Amino acid sequence: MKSLEKIDVVVIDDEQIIRDSLHQLLTLEGYKVSTFDSATQALSRLTRDFAGVVISDINMPKLDGNALLQTLQNLDSALPVILLTGFADVPMAVNAMHQGAYDFFAKPINEKLLDSVGRALDKRRLVIENRQLKQQIKNNSEPGVRILGNTPAMHQMLQLLDTVVNTPADVLIQGETGTGKELVARYLHDHSNRSQANFVALNCGAIPENLIESELFGSIKGAFTGASDSRIGKFEFANGGTVFLDEIETTPMALQVKLLRVLEERKVTPVGSNTAIDLNIRIVAATKVDLVKLAEQGHFRADLYYRLNLVQVNIPPLKQRQADIPLLFKHFSSIAANRFHKPLCALDNETQQRLMAHNWPGNVRELRNAAERFVLLGTLTDLNNIATPAKSMSLADKVAFYEQSIIEDALRQTSGSVKLALDILQLPRKTFYDKVSKYGIERTQFTQD
Repeated sequence: MKSLEKIDVVVIDDEQIIRDSLHQLLTLEGYKVSTFDSATQALSRLTRDFAGVVISDINMPKLDGNALLQTLQNLDSALPVILLTGFADVPMAVNAMHQGAYDFFAKPINEKLLDSVGRALDKRRLVIENRQLKQQIKNNSEPGVRILGNTPAMHQMLQLLDTVVNTPADVLIQGETGTGKELVARYLHDHSNRSQANFVALNCGAIPENLIESELFGSIKGAFTGASDSRIGKFEFANGGTVFLDEIETTPMALQVKLLRVLEERKVTPVGSNTAIDLNIRIVAATKVDLVKLAEQGHFRADLYYRLNLVQVNIPPLKQRQADIPLLFKHFSSIAANRFHKPLCALDNETQQRLMAHNWPGNVRELRNAAERFVLLGTLTDLNNIATPAKSMSLADKVAFYEQSIIEDALRQTSGSVKLALDILQLPRKTFYDKVSKYGIERTQFTQD
């Protein structure tokens, strides 16, 4: 089913000739249009995140325009709905506007509809931008783990995380080495209603195979040689919280069967015991390999994969989010300067270009190490085997550095919107433009298509 993500206008009318006429009119104006012959069909595709406008006939079978309007008002009261009718009268128009319609037109349609659509789209896009901005500010101000990134791929990932954060759904994180899989798992825990309980991280490949079962499930006294006392397993210790299973692909096949049972039953039986313990946990597993291929090769259980893969989160590698590299580098440099009691060094344009041109096979972990070396040694090494000397900054330079970073971060958060950036920074427009000119900031580099 085709997504409405990039659609500007949804047209709903049970008459083919009206749908075709509106489609042609709006398309000629440059809008992306999707048409439906029933309100029910359109409703199944519309979500609160739809960034466009709905145009609907009032007189339709089954679900008419007024009923559709009320349903969409319940979905999102800020979604613009323009109603059409062939039997217009003043009381009908007044009633429609009172019910929440953005506008009301009688057929046949004239060019005034285009003006209304344009205004409605501007208003809708501003609503969506403000919602995204508020969510970003919330994510950045709430206690707990922060995930830095303003590229579309990161926005999409964060939106998925925020959608499932308070659900009991298990999550499978897929990402290359160094992309931050544990950071994503901790974000899910810290921002969820499980944050007051324990977060337990386990590397499935680091625990000796003869101990992994008792480590996970616990054991009772005398269960095996050396078990002089009962032991609470990691699953029970995380009750009410989150268990993070890193490198899930390294789990021995024999244990995968028992792990699957725990996931299905939400119970765990300690080694040597016959009594099962009820669990209220979320499982977050992570892998850097393709588990489907691994299952096809017989090295991973397919049923365990499908049980873990209820929600899959794909972390983009750093080479696919180049615009985030300067932001991350500055962030890690600031932390390193404070940690090592070293002066913060300037990041000139040449160095920034070299950072963005590098392939970063080690992803964010490699970038963090490069930032720390930059602070410690004063050079940027291991990037094309060329060292770039760093310059120690004066107090004035540090203030300018932070000021530029804050302005750039505001523009990243708002996708280059000056109006929204001014709201964040609480600056007069002239002062903002003076500073943008002073630091040579190109606003267009933060805009998104």
